[in-house]
Amino acid sequence: MISTDTTTGQKIHINGYYGMEVDLGGVVKTFSDEEFLDFCRRHPDARIERESSGEISIMAPTSSETGRINFDLSLSLGIWSRKDATGKAFDSSTGFTLPNNAIRSPDVCWISANRWNALSDEDRSGFARICPDFVAELRSETDPISRLQQKMEEYIENGALLGWLIDPIGRTVHIYRPNTEPEILNDPAEISGESVLPGFVLNLNEIWD
Repeated sequence: MISTDTTTGQKIHINGYYGMEVDLGGVVKTFSDEEFLDFCRRHPDARIERESSGEISIMAPTSSETGRINFDLSLSLGIWSRKDATGKAFDSSTGFTLPNNAIRSPDVCWISANRWNALSDEDRSGFARICPDFVAELRSETDPISRLQQKMEEYIENGALLGWLIDPIGRTVHIYRPNTEPEILNDPAEISGESVLPGFVLNLNEIWD
């Protein structure tokens, strides 16, 4: 499928990836920070990420059921974060520039107040230059599990302290931590935020059902 960016006239090739991959027809292979931000502004309804190589990918919309689960996940983390008051929680519409130059939008994430407040105004503008302390990705019907596993490993390699890959399809949770192999839990009733999110417990019975 070929479509055209009506602003620049550049052709965009969209094919199956973990959602859709955008390749600007050999004219522009990579996106700088400014080009990526401009592209996102011109396509506000799309959820777009940038790979560390500079190429961009557009994720397909989630199903209604996945959206419901993601809302519950965001709500649970948000309630805990407001009570805990030691950091900031963010939803899936937020982009972050990782140290490897990728721009990612986790389904939910959290950053400690000390790290967030240490950012300059410039670093916070656009897509903040920071990797969240905690990230969670929720698998939808259009997501190959291998692609999400790669993203979780990338988060950890770039500074995340805890990551959850929640797979409602397989009813599993893959837990990522630095310097250790992922732990896979089969059909768990709940998972803990451990020392990264002290006191936060996600009730997975609500997610599975």
